[in-house]
Amino acid sequence: MASAREEILGRIRSVPRPPAPETVRDYDRERGYEDVVALLDERITDYRARVHRVAAHELPYRIGEHLDGRGRIVVPADVPAAWRVPGVEWLPDEPPLPLSELDSADGVLTGCALAIAETGTIVLDAGHAQGRRMLTLVPDYHLCVVHADQVVGAVPEAVAALEPTRPLTFVSGPSATSDIELDRVEGVHGPRTLEVLLVS
Repeated sequence: MASAREEILGRIRSVPRPPAPETVRDYDRERGYEDVVALLDERITDYRARVHRVAAHELPYRIGEHLDGRGRIVVPADVPAAWRVPGVEWLPDEPPLPLSELDSADGVLTGCALAIAETGTIVLDAGHAQGRRMLTLVPDYHLCVVHADQVVGAVPEAVAALEPTRPLTFVSGPSATSDIELDRVEGVHGPRTLEVLLVS
């Protein structure tokens, strides 16, 4: 003889299920911004990060300028050779550096997967010149290179362009949080200082 529990569950299971409604995703994918690079510059600056416009031919010089005297800088193993300018103490992440080494480093230099102008967000996916997620979350300073052709206008464009199975990190300014009294504290969940070299 069935227990009361089994009888109740049997009745629930016997109820016919309606078909799942079709999900329609017909939202706007593009916003039609005239200058996504200028908008990205403005939005990142709003987040208290520093943006520097640079020409492609001067990128190595500007990397050296921003890292001069900063100390030991972590770089992903596949960072372009031209970015590893002389005069900087480089810490290549190959073999993978232990957490203690990353924690004692003075900064990290990476590229990005893309950047979203509307939200001032840089997206990392552990792809070329980005390294593993830990590299950009542990050191207190992050210098990130963003090329103009990596900038999209809105989040739907970014989502369509990204590979969802990759480890995605969305960075909107320096790491910051605030307590119940709204006192802002930076550097809790990632770098306290974010600088962006926006390459035209």
